[in-house]
Amino acid sequence: MALFFCSLLPLESRSAGSGAQARVEDHQYAAADIRAGSRIYTAECALCHLQNGDGVDGIDLRLGQFRRAMSDDELRLSIQAGNPDAGMPAFSFEDVELDRLLAFIRAGFDPSGVVVKLGDAARGRALFEGKGGCAGCHRVNGQGPRAAPELSDIGALRTPAALQRKLLDPTSAMMPINRPVTALTRDGRTIRGRRLNEDTYTVQMIDSQERLISLVKQELIRFEIGRTSMMPEPPLTQDELADVVAYLLTLKGLQ
Repeated sequence: MALFFCSLLPLESRSAGSGAQARVEDHQYAAADIRAGSRIYTAECALCHLQNGDGVDGIDLRLGQFRRAMSDDELRLSIQAGNPDAGMPAFSFEDVELDRLLAFIRAGFDPSGVVVKLGDAARGRALFEGKGGCAGCHRVNGQGPRAAPELSDIGALRTPAALQRKLLDPTSAMMPINRPVTALTRDGRTIRGRRLNEDTYTVQMIDSQERLISLVKQELIRFEIGRTSMMPEPPLTQDELADVVAYLLTLKGLQ
């Protein structure tokens, strides 16, 4: 049975409204338990905590953030006892069900069973804007260029595992719409960039100078779709990557 290993890192000092991340703990989880935990969560917890785990003020289960730091045992007790003052009922899960639910939470809500180490979001933002070079291509909340896909709501759209995979191997995690394209027009222009939209007759692109361009396919001599991501692997350590993933998970669009 495949096991996945995770070391959850605590966030540095936060305000009470931001929540506290789990204590430093090492976990081993079976992939099947994580998938089973996702089903339990959807059936019993998602109504209040929502699918992304951020439906209760001050708590983000997917990021491992609680109103106070909680060990695995404390989280089990909290689920069993409930919190009547906050409207949370007590749950009479069997031990194996609790283990599976906890595995899903600690795995960052990724039912594929890939466990990701999360770092510090504040440090991750600094790395995103500085050493990592991410802000040189990606736009966030109205700031930055449009050369690469906008990331303003990426934390609501991608799991921690998907974000980590994109950072470590950009090409394998590249979505088809984000593949680089090269168009050669009948009047001799070569246009390179990325697609924004495409239908049977036209393609809309943003070129390397961030200009929006609409092309009629019948007027093109050649239209090539690249297979290799234009995104370089960021020059970051494993701990720094964990920080950047934690930051990206906070990007859920302008509230």
